[in-house]
Amino acid sequence: MDASRARRDVEPEQAEKQVRRRIRNPLGPTAAQIRAKLAGEASADAAIALQAESALSEDDHVGTVPRDLTAAAFFDVDNTMVQGASIIHFARGLAARKYFTTKDVSEFAWQQIKFRVSGKENLGDVSTGREKALSFVEGRSTAEIVRLGEEIFDEIIADRIWAGTRSLAQMHLDAGQQVWLVTATPVELASIIAKRLGLTGALGTVAESKDGVFTGRLVGDILHGRGKAHAVRTLAVREGLDLRRCTAYSDSHNDVPMLSLVGTAVAVNPDADLRELAKNRGWEIRDFRTGRKAAKIGVPTALALGAVGGGVAAVLGRRHP
Repeated sequence: MDASRARRDVEPEQAEKQVRRRIRNPLGPTAAQIRAKLAGEASADAAIALQAESALSEDDHVGTVPRDLTAAAFFDVDNTMVQGASIIHFARGLAARKYFTTKDVSEFAWQQIKFRVSGKENLGDVSTGREKALSFVEGRSTAEIVRLGEEIFDEIIADRIWAGTRSLAQMHLDAGQQVWLVTATPVELASIIAKRLGLTGALGTVAESKDGVFTGRLVGDILHGRGKAHAVRTLAVREGLDLRRCTAYSDSHNDVPMLSLVGTAVAVNPDADLRELAKNRGWEIRDFRTGRKAAKIGVPTALALGAVGGGVAAVLGRRHP
């Protein structure tokens, strides 16, 4: 945890310096690209620190499963692993505890309704949600947020895990592979979901904290789009993973950078744009949103292959060009 805290203290200042250099060098990366890269690197730092901390406090549940050291699976959370948006579920739990007003929850819900109707994430809504979340956590202790996150997962989120997606994750675990969540949700909350599901860890948005208290600033930016790809790439380098042997799952076209980074991409409960792209690229499509579709899909072919072991897990699903 100390390593991630140190990163949170330093990165916002580094981000601003790089942004200022970008202004002087118009041929360099944009401010948004710089922040996405910083967000990804900070997320990988925090994920490794939190995962190591968790490993020290718990027994090793891997057992006799041979480890596949160079392959891993990366799962988006909202509408991929969890039905709906995890941050909205969290907001509901906070509202029940009088942390949020009814108006705040209504605004969160309206954003979710627009997503459900359009099948797409709205970057403006993401930005608004980010600002509200930051204003909420500012001045609060990281320990308080973690405690609330654990309570709200057990009360609300646990019953909203997609069984089909959970099975996908379990088959990667059974093949001895690491399984990571990758989400715009704050890394502390994402790590709770990963821990409760028995996964390796989580890559999430990193909010700056000093002395165990949130400052109300992000390290880089919200982990979204290209930021997720940067986080996965950074984690892969530090964990010795071969991205060609890794698999990524998401419901959103916004996650195409992450899906395109790995050897096997799978669209889970995809929005219209991702479904079309997946068809064009020959990516697998898994839809668990209706009983009829779930029954038709059954246990995905990719899962059956994964159970054979690490070697066969390298060819899970169809590979894109």
